[in-house]
Amino acid sequence: MLPKSTSQPESDLDKIKTARQINAAVVNISGCQRMLCQRTALFALRLANEPDLAKRDEWRFSLLTNLALMEKQHQGLIAGNPDLKLSGNLSSAIRKMYFHPPLNLNQQIRRYIAEGRMLAESTDEAIALDNPHLQYILAAASDQLLVSLDIVVQQYQKESESEQIAIDIYQNELYCQSCTATAIAQAQAKQLKTTLYELQKTQAQLIQTEKMSVLGQLIAGVAHEINNPVTFIYGNLTYASNYVEDLLKILQLYQRHYPNPHPEIAEEIDLIDLNFLIEDLPKVLGSMQIGADRIHQIVLSLRNFSRTDEMSMQLVDIHTGIESTLLILQHRLKANGRNCGITVRKSYGKLPLVECYLGQFNQVLMNLFSNAIDELEKSDLERSKAEIYQQPSQITIETKVLDRQTIAVGIADNGGGMPESVRQRLFEPFFTTKPVGKGTGLGLSISQQIIVEKHKGRLRCESQLGQGTQFWIEIPIRHSQELPNNNWMPQCSIA
Repeated sequence: MLPKSTSQPESDLDKIKTARQINAAVVNISGCQRMLCQRTALFALRLANEPDLAKRDEWRFSLLTNLALMEKQHQGLIAGNPDLKLSGNLSSAIRKMYFHPPLNLNQQIRRYIAEGRMLAESTDEAIALDNPHLQYILAAASDQLLVSLDIVVQQYQKESESEQIAIDIYQNELYCQSCTATAIAQAQAKQLKTTLYELQKTQAQLIQTEKMSVLGQLIAGVAHEINNPVTFIYGNLTYASNYVEDLLKILQLYQRHYPNPHPEIAEEIDLIDLNFLIEDLPKVLGSMQIGADRIHQIVLSLRNFSRTDEMSMQLVDIHTGIESTLLILQHRLKANGRNCGITVRKSYGKLPLVECYLGQFNQVLMNLFSNAIDELEKSDLERSKAEIYQQPSQITIETKVLDRQTIAVGIADNGGGMPESVRQRLFEPFFTTKPVGKGTGLGLSISQQIIVEKHKGRLRCESQLGQGTQFWIEIPIRHSQELPNNNWMPQCSIA
C-alpha cells in the first residue's frame, strides 16, 4: 500500500520512491533482527567463557551495544523511525504476530533484550554457563524466538512483494497519464508557439520604436540647444575676421609711419611677440571657422537623423541619410587605444530622390553600420598589428539603381564573416551572437520589418566565413503605384 503524506503533499513519483524505500528498509531490518538475536547469544556465550576480566568488560560493552541496536530496530518496526525509513504502519497480520498469541513476538523480543541486559549487569562471579539469564538467551536464540522471527520476516517479504506489484501498477497508470498530459501540452505549445513568436515581434518593435522615438526627441532637443549658440558663433566669425583684418591694417600703418615707438610700447611689443601674433591670429580665426562649420554640420546631421516620428513618406536623398549616420558614428570609426580605426569606402551611384520614411530608414542604416563596426572591432582583437596593417578594417558602401522602380544600398565589411547556421537566423527576434549586455537581438529583426513591411522592399545578407559580410537594402523608388511584387520577404544568400 502506498504511504500517506504527513506534512506536505508529495508528488506521485515521491510517493512511489518513498514506498519502495520503506519496503526495502522493513525487509532489511526485519532480517537484521534475526541476525542481532543470534549475535546477542554469541556475545553472551563469549562473555561467560572469558576468564580475563578486562576482556569481559569489552564483551559486556559489545553485548549492550548489540541489544540497544536490536531494541531500536524493533521499536522502529512497530512504531516507526524516520531515520531508519520505517513508517510503523503494520498490517493486521503482522500486528497480530507481534502483539497476540501464539507468537506474541513483541513480548519475546523485549524479554530477550531484558535477559541480555541483566546478564551484562551481573557480577563476574555470577556470570557462568549455568547463569539463568544466559540459559534463557541460548534457548530462545536457538528455538522459539528464532522461529518467530523467521515467520515475521517471511510475512514482511510476502507483503513487500504484493506492495511492489501494486506500486508497479500505479506507476504504469501514472506513465499513461503522463503521456496523455504530454501530448496535450505539446499540442498547446505548438498552438502557442506561433502566437508567442508574433507577440515577441510586436513587442520588440514597440520597444524599439519607443526607444528610437525617445532617442529622436532627445537628439532633436540637443541639436536645437547646440544650434542656437553655434549660430551666434558661426554668424559672427565672418565679422570678427573682418574686424581683426582691419585692426591689423591699422597696426601695420602705425608701424610704417611711426617706426620708432615709445620705449614702453617697444617693450610691450617684444613681450607679446607682436610679429607672431599678427601672423597667428588669422590662423586662429580660420581654425575657429573650420570648427564652427564642423559643429554646424553635426547639428544638421543630428536634426536629420532625429526625424523618427514622421507619419508620412517623403522624397529624400538617401546619400544624405548615409552621411548623417556615418557622422554620428564617426567616433567609432576613428583610431583609438583599442583599435587602429576603420576606413570607409564609398561607391555612390546616381540615385533619384526616394520616397521613404527617412527616420526609420536611418534607423536601419544605424543598425547595419553598428553591426559592421562591432564585427570589425571583434576581428581586430583577434589579429596582430601586422595583420591589421596588412589588411585594414574597412566598410564599403555602394548605392545603385537596380531598375526604374528600385534602388539598392550595399553595406559590406571585411571582417570574419559568419557560418551558415548563424546567417539563417539573422532576422529572428532576440537572436544575437554578441555577449550578454552588448546586444539585444532586436536590431536586424526591426530592420527587416521596417524594410519589408513599411517600405515593401527586402533586406538580404551575403556572407561567407572568413570572407566578410554584406547586407543589401532594396526599396522601391516610389510607392504611389502598386509594385509588381508587393510582398517581398527578407532573403539570405551565401556569397
